[in-house]
Amino acid sequence: MRAVKPRAPAVRWELLDPSPADFCWQTVDLEAVTRVTLTYEDGTVRIEGDLPERIASLSYVERDERSKTWRTPAYRYDALGRALSESSVTVDDHALDAPTIDVSSTYRLRDYQRKSLEAWQAAGERGVLELPTGSGKTVIGIAAIEALGRTTLIVVPTIDLLEQWRRELQTEFDVPIGQLGGGEQRIEAITVSTYDSAYLQAEEIGDRFGLVIFDECHHLGGEGYRDIARLLAAPARLGLTATFERPDDAHEVVATLVGEPVYRLDPDDLAGEHLAAYDIKRLDVDLTAEERVEYEHNQETFTEYLASSDLNLTSGADYQELVIRSGSDPRAREALLAKERAREIVRTADQKVATLATLLDRHADDRVIVFAATTDFVYRLSERFLRPAITHETGTDERREILRGFRSGTYSTVITANVLDEGVDVPDANVAVLLAGSGSQREFTQRLGRILRPTDDGSRALLYEVVCAETAEQRVARRRR
Repeated sequence: MRAVKPRAPAVRWELLDPSPADFCWQTVDLEAVTRVTLTYEDGTVRIEGDLPERIASLSYVERDERSKTWRTPAYRYDALGRALSESSVTVDDHALDAPTIDVSSTYRLRDYQRKSLEAWQAAGERGVLELPTGSGKTVIGIAAIEALGRTTLIVVPTIDLLEQWRRELQTEFDVPIGQLGGGEQRIEAITVSTYDSAYLQAEEIGDRFGLVIFDECHHLGGEGYRDIARLLAAPARLGLTATFERPDDAHEVVATLVGEPVYRLDPDDLAGEHLAAYDIKRLDVDLTAEERVEYEHNQETFTEYLASSDLNLTSGADYQELVIRSGSDPRAREALLAKERAREIVRTADQKVATLATLLDRHADDRVIVFAATTDFVYRLSERFLRPAITHETGTDERREILRGFRSGTYSTVITANVLDEGVDVPDANVAVLLAGSGSQREFTQRLGRILRPTDDGSRALLYEVVCAETAEQRVARRRR
């Protein structure tokens, strides 16, 4: 229970006549001061008692006529507590059941890790740290738990990350580590949960933690996952990500629920010292004559429809409108299918396969990750080059076995679509080949991050972009860079 006490002493003196010539004082018995009680209930903080007008008029405080009480969303608990502490209100606070914990870690933070933690603390223990893949965001999270000494919930997007966090926490802290997800449902003072499990249980556990850490916090921008942060009362909130901004602007929601970015570094800031130095090479390839004819035909079908419509596809809303129209308009449907056929030609061009063969020969002694666009093409390349594939269809045990072989050197190459973009501990690769990708800067940054872990010999990482010349893919490549 957190006791929020009025700032005044047990007896307060009030000036009745402000005239400088004649002061007149009276004592005020604080037993008569307003008293309110806070409790957690179904993702909200229930406020019982008569609130001063200044508190009742706050935008996040609402009257609940059914229970004749006031309520605020659980994520506003900390703001409410601060507002109450600045008013002459006695508060009986039962909203949070988050006792202190005594833990210590052996980690010694790097300079930028320490600065990022200090920036978060200076921002009131709320905010997002945007740091490159491989920079040790987990280490900073563990340091935050140690610094606060409060019960903590860590929310992660994948089972792989759940297991990685649990292993690190068990190594560093001599306390039981709880787990929600991956076949276990056990709550401890420090608990790791998947986003899916946290979404299902947020109302029930919303008062159990003083600190919540959202790993890959950009996922909170999703409609459902937002409720996790809304329903938790944890005053301290830490977001970790390599790519905070979202193309749909939903990062603004994350900023409201967790806090604004308080410390940012990009790969260039750490390359050469804490991350591997790197080079990016773009390789332009040509379509075959047959591919060119088919590509131009499909592009023409698509652009002719756009010219006759009021759509320009410069926004996501226009693209969604095209999809909606395709359900009833045959021409819109044909345009959409033509666009997809043109993309497929570019994504799987013959010269991309030939270029990949050259690159795999050139980097036979390196650890190479190949990123393709579709699951079918991943399997085609896997069969063509006899290299293991990891897709969303790959089972957990098989994926672990492949990555174990990649780590040991049994496999020099892994071919994937977007499964390895984030949320999976990828062993030390130093070469990436992008055969296709979206215009998303997030996707590009995540894939680059997969090859930036520093090596013992200090060698440079290398990312290849293989792009079809004189196609829409060139514009996509420029946009993501």
